[in-house]
Order: sequence, then C-alpha cells, then structure tokens
Amino acid sequence: MNREYHRWYSHSLGRDMELLSFGHAGTPVLVFPTSMGRFFEYEDRGMVGALESKIDEGWISLFCVDSIDQESWYNLHAHPFERVARHLAYERYLLAEVLPLTHRLRARPEHRIIATGCSLGAFHATLLALRQPSEVLKLVSLSGKYENSSFLDGHSDFDSYLTNPLAFVPGLSEGPELEAIRAIELNIVTGSTDPHVLEARELSRVLWDKSVPNVLDVWDGWVHDWPYWQQMIVKYL
Repeated sequence: MNREYHRWYSHSLGRDMELLSFGHAGTPVLVFPTSMGRFFEYEDRGMVGALESKIDEGWISLFCVDSIDQESWYNLHAHPFERVARHLAYERYLLAEVLPLTHRLRARPEHRIIATGCSLGAFHATLLALRQPSEVLKLVSLSGKYENSSFLDGHSDFDSYLTNPLAFVPGLSEGPELEAIRAIELNIVTGSTDPHVLEARELSRVLWDKSVPNVLDVWDGWVHDWPYWQQMIVKYL
C-alpha cells in the first residue's frame, strides 16, 4: 500500500500541519480523527487495515488530517467566539490547502471527496459536507455528535449558528445550497445507546424535513469504539 507523510506550514492556521495519505488511486476520502486526535490515529486503530483491499484495488485513497480541537472546541481558556473562529480557520485550511492536495495527487474527472470520521470526527465530517456541499460526494458519519452548544458555554451568535447542523439545517431555504446537499450520499451510523444517538436521529429528521435523503443506521448497543467502527466503515465506504 502506498503511504505518504505530508507536512507544511498552514497560512490558514499559522502553524505546521501534518497528514498521512494511503493509496494510489480512487476517490479521495478525507478522514477526521476523534476528539483531539492525531493524523496517525486511523492507522494506529486499525481503520486503514480494515480498508486495505479497497485501497489496494484503487477504489479509494485516504487523507487522514490532524485535528486542532484543543485550540477550538475544547479550548476552555478561549472565549466561545474565539473557539468558533478557530474552527472556521480550520475549515479554511481544509478548503484552501488539503482539498487542493487531494485533487493534485488524485487527479480525477469528479473532484468531490468522501468525508468521514468517528465521534467528534463525524461532527467535523458532517459540518464540512453540509457547509461545503459542492466539495463532498458522500458522507460516512460514525457515532457522531451534531450539536455544538455543549462547547460554547451558552454563547450564541451567527457563526455558532452556522457551525451547528441541528440549528442551521432547519433554516435552509430552497436554492442551490440545499440542492447541493441533496446530491450528497449521507450516511449517519450510530448505536442505540450511544451518548449522542438522539442528535443523530434529530439530524436525520431535520434533513428529511428538507427533503434531503439520508440513511440512518442505528446499531444495537453502545458500539462507540474502534472494533465497531471498523465494521461500519467497511460496510459504508
């Protein structure tokens, strides 16, 4: 399997950022780590190994990015406004720096990517898909949370609204953005006793209320762990 390490200074974030890519061809898959996780987590936790045959056969390539959650959502020393602003800088890093890398290394007629992640990584993947739908072909969201207020100490403003899927999706009006979301294959997978299962069910509901097709797959039990995520990702990716 082709494995490449990438590191560069991100002007969007003002710091060095790292990522690992796996594969030689196929649809680029942008992989977000769990909360405050690192770019090597997906490999260390057996997720790359679970997808080895799909990678080796050229169906997909993985691009495993680093998180900055300790600087954004989990930065309790920063004002909530600053936490959201740092996340938006992270989004700019993805759009201006990471996605161009995937396009350059995996030149394909279809430029859109697959977004995936587990736990808080699923939150990141879902935000990218719903905020930047023209960039995303498919979402595979595993055991995710979809509401950002628990990170913001009661703070609410326009940017916090626009980074909260359960808030901004119900407010979407008919138009190109909603049509672009409808074009994404949306997969929301969780467990019946997952701490955020109600958020997953609510996200599926508000999407259907906007006539956005999606799959909600609720597995029996907690299933908020790597052995289950390995099974889920093989099924949906």
